[in-house]
Amino acid sequence: MAGRFSPVWLDELRARADIVTVVSQYVALKQNGRRYWGLCPFHTEKTASFSVDADRQVYHCFGCKAGGSVIQFVMDIERLEFPEAVRHIAEGVNMPLPELVDDPQYARVRSLKERIYAANKAAAHWYHERLWTPQGEEMLAYLHDRGLDDATIRRFGLGAAGGGWDSLARALAVQGFSGEELAQAGLVSAKNDRTYDMFRQRALFPIISAHGQVLGFGGRAMGDAQPKYLNTADTPVFNKRLGVYAINLLRKVRNLRRVVLVEGYMDVVSLSQHGAVGVLATLGTALTAEQARLLKRYAPEVWVAYDGDAAGQQAILRALDVLEAEEAPAKVLTFPDAKDPDEFVRAKGIAAFEALKPQSGVVYRMNHLSQSFDLGEESGRVEYAKACAAVLRKVREPVELENHVRHLSVVTGFSRDVLIEQIGRGAAGLTPQASYVARRSPLSARASALPDHLKAERSLLSLLSARRIDGPLLEGMTFAEPLHQELARRLMEGDSPPAIVEETTDEAERREIAEIFGAELKGEEEQALRIASDCLTRMRRYQIEQRIAALKQEIMTATGEEKRDWMAQVVTLMEELNRLKAGRKE
Repeated sequence: MAGRFSPVWLDELRARADIVTVVSQYVALKQNGRRYWGLCPFHTEKTASFSVDADRQVYHCFGCKAGGSVIQFVMDIERLEFPEAVRHIAEGVNMPLPELVDDPQYARVRSLKERIYAANKAAAHWYHERLWTPQGEEMLAYLHDRGLDDATIRRFGLGAAGGGWDSLARALAVQGFSGEELAQAGLVSAKNDRTYDMFRQRALFPIISAHGQVLGFGGRAMGDAQPKYLNTADTPVFNKRLGVYAINLLRKVRNLRRVVLVEGYMDVVSLSQHGAVGVLATLGTALTAEQARLLKRYAPEVWVAYDGDAAGQQAILRALDVLEAEEAPAKVLTFPDAKDPDEFVRAKGIAAFEALKPQSGVVYRMNHLSQSFDLGEESGRVEYAKACAAVLRKVREPVELENHVRHLSVVTGFSRDVLIEQIGRGAAGLTPQASYVARRSPLSARASALPDHLKAERSLLSLLSARRIDGPLLEGMTFAEPLHQELARRLMEGDSPPAIVEETTDEAERREIAEIFGAELKGEEEQALRIASDCLTRMRRYQIEQRIAALKQEIMTATGEEKRDWMAQVVTLMEELNRLKAGRKE
């Protein structure tokens, strides 16, 4: 995850950016012993379960299991990728980034990006001011006709591009922007040695990043002009595959239970005006994997609320595929009478919108498939059952699968056993019983009733990460859990807990590591050796028990001298095991 930043530089950044100081900017912390406690910013709670360990420079929530380093905290709280979070922290402690040192090319690119941001901001102000002049009269009337009030128009910074060929270009030239800078920003285009405004006679929707930078624009044509919607082309600061419209409104929103993904800018603005929160739209493209990953950072679920026409329904199916591929839980909102979200909320109001019940992706697909078959005919029911079986093959929760199969049985008339067999036959080597393999979270599985030897391993790692014990104490000790063995190796080699967490890309594994490093240590420091000794004893007992079990299996098939040797080993191990159980040392 660290990317191009060197470990040495990142260590220095973490040393300067004290995690308690950074977290305190977002969470009210109160010291209790060696830890600082507060209400978790990542889930709703009334009792503080969010802790920050100043010694190990990690945080951990005992409620939602969020955890990591100072960089991970900024990534989660500000919804940033790793490089962006590093830059954000570095700026806060006045620490120059490595690439800013002796890198002319980077300096040129950075300078160009800054000029593009400035040009876009100036253009957004110019378009917005233009809306309230005679040149913007047609666009303002259009926005009012669509039900928008002036407060909403100002909140979203909507604007107007008049009919002049180069009105914006001339206005921004006065402000000191060159034609090359405006072209790089996608605000103008050149043809036959003349410069033309990219947007003319359109209502303008500024596309703003999560941190308030104007990236580009979407323009809605007036009348029958084509294309109906025109978006800024890709520029050094804007790629329509990577962002979503209105993400800037969610930066300060916490504990959002879902985001609603709609097709158009006007749907976002209209729903927001009526009071809906968390409404976003793609930027003139079908949903991309990058956008799906972005949405996951803002809410635990994505509700797809596309238009009710045939094109919108097909787009929903594509969006579900993308979201499921990125493991983003998704549901679908459908609107009666093939309305789009804007039409529905204007006709029915926000209460009716909030009352809509989302469908799971599986239910939506099955309902959509039912429109393709004549269920009044036996052949139609057969083909429908086969098509639904292909959908249900991806369901891994037994209760959910059982519910869908029961419903499908009622609709098609086929028995549960026949449908289960059909579901299983479609997958290579999958039996009907195998369809019921439940997806298990590694973190939740470890959190529930860990075996004694694994608890001991985790306790040792917590002590080692807090420097309560020295690495040589564990030399030659084998951990049963591969992850624990790797953590012990890295800690003994001198890697810091926050560095280890940051370099872990698997989210479940990262949370488990953060839980180990963030565990509250019992007892005083002088008791650490006694606790460690007890943990090592429990681990040794487990290893002996495993070895005895393996030898007993070998003895069953062994003969002669080999059998006597293994039996002698068992006796020796049993004696050691008994001494350990009795609390005596050899």
